[in-house]
Amino acid sequence: MKIARDKWKHFYVGILMGAILQMLTFYVMPQHFLTSIIVSFILVISISYGFELFSLITKKGHYDIFDAVAGVIGGSVGMGIILFLVKLFIIRLMIAY
Repeated sequence: MKIARDKWKHFYVGILMGAILQMLTFYVMPQHFLTSIIVSFILVISISYGFELFSLITKKGHYDIFDAVAGVIGGSVGMGIILFLVKLFIIRLMIAY
């Protein structure tokens, strides 16, 4: 099964979106690790679907729910990358002391 080219675009944009949102929520809520992950994920879902809903309402683009799904999957990957780097950095910081 071949994945459509535009789905890959949504996936890659989702990675960047998820990474940025995860870093932003860590910055805004540094003492609330789990809450920042949940808020980031909700924002990824909202933005991904909101973009598709905007396309449907304004007719400025093509509405496809699977574009939103690809964005959410990419956003989850981006969040995971940041979570991995944060955990790696914290572990290295603890080892250094």
